[in-house]
Amino acid sequence: MSTSPARVTVVTAPGCPFYAGVVNTLDKLAERHDLTVIEVLAQTPEGMVLVDEFRPAMMPLVLVDGVYFSEGVLPAERLEQRLAETRSA
Repeated sequence: MSTSPARVTVVTAPGCPFYAGVVNTLDKLAERHDLTVIEVLAQTPEGMVLVDEFRPAMMPLVLVDGVYFSEGVLPAERLEQRLAETRSA
């Protein structure tokens, strides 16, 4: 079982219509799972590297432990399942 928190990176841009929903979902999941959430603006050097690497069609881009997870609307149930599986492995 992993004892370190899941590292969730959210890459977003100003005016992103899905950003508030993603943050709300992550706040709720953090009540049940050990998460470290890192927010990165797409126009920063770090954000530009991530956008170049993952080429999302929309924002926000969500990575879990450095691996692509989703973009746009965050699939909460799928993320919860992933967190439960990876943290119990």
